[in-house]
Amino acid sequence: MKITVAITGASGAIYGVSLLAFLLQEKHHVTLVLSPEARIIIREELGVSWGTCFEETSAFLKQRYPTSNLLYCNETDMTATIASGSYPMDAMVLAPCSMKAIASIAHGLSSNLIERAADVTLKERRPLILVPRETPLSSIHLNNMLTLSNMGAWIIPAMPAFYNHPKTIDDMVRFIVGRVLDRLGIENRTYVRWKEESD
Repeated sequence: MKITVAITGASGAIYGVSLLAFLLQEKHHVTLVLSPEARIIIREELGVSWGTCFEETSAFLKQRYPTSNLLYCNETDMTATIASGSYPMDAMVLAPCSMKAIASIAHGLSSNLIERAADVTLKERRPLILVPRETPLSSIHLNNMLTLSNMGAWIIPAMPAFYNHPKTIDDMVRFIVGRVLDRLGIENRTYVRWKEESD
């Protein structure tokens, strides 16, 4: 599959990073876009610097994923392939997805490549998956998510289950990543499904 992955400035960068690693490991073609805030969150939460600008991040990703099907785009590049509906992407995932990004997408602002690519995904009726990570949620947040849900987007909040008795943070992360992969139609064994152990 050809999938756009966007990592925005909400807490929970590990969701996007883990999703990216899985998709590349399984040989999917990924176009990646980061917001400037995402670089800060990745460094603060994961303890790894992906650089402070596009060029540094690009060099880091080439070293980390040297033989993968990864295309990294600048968040300011509105001429990138994913900014056009004629470019054949299969789906887009924003993980994590900030409330700022949700608001901008819900109201069609398209002020950067992430927002434009999401707008294109919606208008082309392609799967758009948003992984919001915020609490508590205001009525503004909820209305924006309802607007996007009514447009056909899938809202998959970063709410891990506990019926599978997670023992580590990675267990909880894999649950969310697995649910995203399910919506993409990608077979995976990243998490224990309901009553799976007893079947």
